[in-house]
Amino acid sequence: MPNRLLRVNAYTTLDLVDAAARGHDFEDEAVAVLNVTSPRENPDHVKLQLELDNSHLESVPPHADEVTLSAAEARTIASALESHAAKVEAANDSTSAGDGDD
Repeated sequence: MPNRLLRVNAYTTLDLVDAAARGHDFEDEAVAVLNVTSPRENPDHVKLQLELDNSHLESVPPHADEVTLSAAEARTIASALESHAAKVEAANDSTSAGDGDD
């Protein structure tokens, strides 16, 4: 990604995820960096950061979005992610079970 705003290194949560920027009259799709961090000293929040590869964006300028979460808010999101991940895995498992030879 040229002109990257977020630092990407070995500790970055997810380097390449599929993402989209949507507006009322546009949708740009690109790979993105998704990172979760907290301050090293005296951590008082969790930061969720997302930056789409700006070389693939036509409708929005290069930027990174950030959400600052309390510990409780981060746990709520983690719980929702776990729940939806289980739902997707269950759906994939039931689809895979039907693919065998009878």
